[in-house]
Amino acid sequence: MRPTVVSVLDGSRPLGQLGAPLPLGRLVPGGGRWEVEIGFGKGRYLLQRAAAEPAHRFLGIERVGKYERMLVRRARRRRLANWMSLRGEALYLLSAVLPRSFADVVHVYFPDPWPKARHHKRRLFDPETVDLVLGLLRPGGSLCFATDFLDYGELVVEILRAYPGLAVRPLAGLWPDGPRTNYEAKYVEAGRPILRLRATLAEAAPADRPRLFHPAAGSAIVSAQATPARAE
Repeated sequence: MRPTVVSVLDGSRPLGQLGAPLPLGRLVPGGGRWEVEIGFGKGRYLLQRAAAEPAHRFLGIERVGKYERMLVRRARRRRLANWMSLRGEALYLLSAVLPRSFADVVHVYFPDPWPKARHHKRRLFDPETVDLVLGLLRPGGSLCFATDFLDYGELVVEILRAYPGLAVRPLAGLWPDGPRTNYEAKYVEAGRPILRLRATLAEAAPADRPRLFHPAAGSAIVSAQATPARAE
């Protein structure tokens, strides 16, 4: 596994220097709401949002080093102070590094659909992994998702609609602010069909919100919890 790197305005450092869960409020001070983009690519949308909403805070996750470094250079050049980025594998970061229930919005645009059956376990949206994504959301928070891989998109809709306390609303056309990524702009120009949706978590006091799991993930979770730890 590649080492995880955490980048903010004043520098980049390995995760080991910061610990987990990450102290987000110390890394990006302020009281603004958090938005997370998983797989931000060249950073078009994350940078636009950070520049347009200076009172909000933005966290980007990207596993491709050259793209993460590109975003960091651009954000620092623009002197944006309301962002941070993580370079690493998303499922690892969601499960072991980031706190739960801190984000108002999570953005996932054109993720790798991993079409081969043996690779499905790598998907962000699978009954056994979807809680890692939705677990970032505070009560009342929303997920924004788009894909041009329509078979996978329909599967994502099915998975999300079965998730407890989540209302799913597919969009009939473009986002109100237009294409959000380079991929999306290119696909719109080419007339390629795109599935877009917004899913909102039910409002509830944090104390009343138990850890929720997709019902189809039950057997895997029970198996994992029942497996005894190996002695060192």
